[in-house]
Amino acid sequence: MFESLSEKLNKTFKKLSGQGRLTERNIEDALKEVRLSLLEADVNYKVVKQFIDDIRTRAIGQEVLDSLTPGQQVIKIVNEALVRLMGGSQQELVFKGKPPYKIMLVGLQGSGKTTTAAKLALFLCKQGRSPYLVPADIYRPAAIEQLHKLGAQLQIPVFPSRAQQTPEEICAEALAKANALNMDVLIIDTAGRLHIDEELMAELVRIKTKIGPNEILLTADAMTGQDAVNVARQFNQLLDISGVILTKMEGDARGGAALSMKAIADKPIKFIGVGEKSDALEPFFPDRMASRILGMGDMLSLIEKAQSEFDEKEALKLEKKLRQREFDLSDFQTQLKQIKKIGSLESILGMLPGMGQLKELKKLKPQETELKKVEAIIYSMTPGERRNYKAINGSRRKRIARGSGTTVQDVNRLLKSFAQMKKMMEQFSKKGFQNMPALFH
Repeated sequence: MFESLSEKLNKTFKKLSGQGRLTERNIEDALKEVRLSLLEADVNYKVVKQFIDDIRTRAIGQEVLDSLTPGQQVIKIVNEALVRLMGGSQQELVFKGKPPYKIMLVGLQGSGKTTTAAKLALFLCKQGRSPYLVPADIYRPAAIEQLHKLGAQLQIPVFPSRAQQTPEEICAEALAKANALNMDVLIIDTAGRLHIDEELMAELVRIKTKIGPNEILLTADAMTGQDAVNVARQFNQLLDISGVILTKMEGDARGGAALSMKAIADKPIKFIGVGEKSDALEPFFPDRMASRILGMGDMLSLIEKAQSEFDEKEALKLEKKLRQREFDLSDFQTQLKQIKKIGSLESILGMLPGMGQLKELKKLKPQETELKKVEAIIYSMTPGERRNYKAINGSRRKRIARGSGTTVQDVNRLLKSFAQMKKMMEQFSKKGFQNMPALFH
């Protein structure tokens, strides 16, 4: 989402390199470009003005530290200002008092409330909680059925709402049912409209009064830019929301909503939706997002993703095979699956420091299809061929190509690449594996 903004900011910072002191002149020149970049990224103009004033106050006349270039010093100042702008620190869900805790999801129609409710339930399951989904949208066709279907897919219980009930009745009965079932979090999917109206808000206020939610989270579509910020402000005025979930953050919008939300609505972004999969909901960390915007990567998020999908038994098995030089194409396929669980190549490399600005990253989307091709080729091999790739002669290569829907050239490329990788691993193993356990644990 922040690709264009990142590129422009990095060009601005490069112009400052080679100067021994941050002077008023070079800071002002840089600030003009930063200001323009933020406005083009659809950041609210009042927020941009405050942001630029903040940086100017901190930067003008400041001596460059011995260990930093002027460009790096400005990046440090801008990074700190971005973190403050987006809320300073991560804001977690508040669970106070006696369970079940109640979370109301509110927002306009089409913002992704229903799918976000299911994603949030899955996130809480991973935290050791027992969520109960409540479909309280009796107006949108198939809204209740949609949440039941998502709940069944994720094996998360859903309250059996009936369209004949009022939303307040549904929520009250669901709360009693959650108590009886010892569920500790109630996640309520409320109705939305195409725009904010009195009828919608009156209904949400009645639900709020009836159940006294611990959290009222606005689900807002990041792709709508400043409209999302305006919606947040209006919902906050009427309901006093406790936070925001920004959906569709993986899209190609300009990102202004994420940068403006906290300053304008004065409510923290608590989660961001980063894809269509059920696990594509992440806590929002202002410092990590600032780091990614400035092309500095997000290693902490990458490590957490890897750890959540990490299979320790597979890692130990792989370590043993590498020690004994028995790494084969089946093992290679297993590793590809592990990588795919973490995310796309583009998203993984985007979290590595400095990688986000590489133009080569834009070419990675077609390479995702190459990974699928590699998997198809390996699936078309016999177990014996996977164990001993050298046995794959010309006629076998033709059969594998036919079976995988690829070409003989594709098969040849894979076998050549695997042979080179295996050779490199064997050379590494000759030098000793004293550091290998650290790589796998």
